[in-house]
Amino acid sequence: MSIDLKSLELFIRVAEYSAIGKAGEEFGLSPTSATQRIQALEKAVGAQLFHRSTRTVALSSDGEVFLAHAKSIMASVEDALADVQSEPQAMRGNLRVASSASFGRKHLAPYIAEFLELHPDIKIQLHLTDTAVDIIGEGFDLAIRLGALAPSSLKAKKIGISPRIIVASPTYLTRYGRPNHPDELEAHNCLVRSDMRSWSFASTGGSAFETNISGNFSTNLAEAVTEAALSGLGVARKCKWEIDTYLDTEQLVTVLNDYTVTPEWNVYAVRSPSRILSARVRAFAEYLERKYKSVPALQV
Repeated sequence: MSIDLKSLELFIRVAEYSAIGKAGEEFGLSPTSATQRIQALEKAVGAQLFHRSTRTVALSSDGEVFLAHAKSIMASVEDALADVQSEPQAMRGNLRVASSASFGRKHLAPYIAEFLELHPDIKIQLHLTDTAVDIIGEGFDLAIRLGALAPSSLKAKKIGISPRIIVASPTYLTRYGRPNHPDELEAHNCLVRSDMRSWSFASTGGSAFETNISGNFSTNLAEAVTEAALSGLGVARKCKWEIDTYLDTEQLVTVLNDYTVTPEWNVYAVRSPSRILSARVRAFAEYLERKYKSVPALQV
């Protein structure tokens, strides 16, 4: 089986445009020549990659599987070329990055303009979602993830910290009192995400506590927990970076300051284990690490 890189590139563009003719134009190919190339690729692969009609072109189920591999192959080739080219002007290519929506909006998107100014030949596609993405299957170069990472084959580098704290509004604390020990949370209205049933803590002396929590409000969205806390509904566990502006204005205040929320949460740059670390991926991760060191809300 012989498959050339140009055919893979053409295949990827056809999938993106859902049009053979438009994709072929990028390679100086007529619609007929582009169609012949795709047909030759399908013959080499041994599967139909597209469903075609007179008006539309759509990936087949085999095509969807092959697309992820094709993107990975092309990205690996770009990475290899970038790794052996040491000149600064070799910092080029596409960079696909995934992140949770809240963190990405606040601590990724605002920094991208400066990074692209430093590296104008790089193009960044930022995918923001609160659903965990399949880095390998969906062809991402990098994912920025928060929390305590579960064991996996993915490579992860810690690039920052994401301390969590317990907060409430002054109005709530005036009405119901301030908890001074984790166990006292059982008597408070706790605002939670999804079906969370306990919060864990460590004292300055190293003692561990796991406290059962309950309340009359739960949600799948982090911002909704913040809004409920601001309204005086209850006590919330939040990442410091999510609510730093409300702490500054004292719309929210911290409680249980003698205890640390566990497990420790960090910010990680996560990537595929099988991919060469390209210059552009390394540069972006290191750039974010430098940025996060200067953000007070990402410090203990």
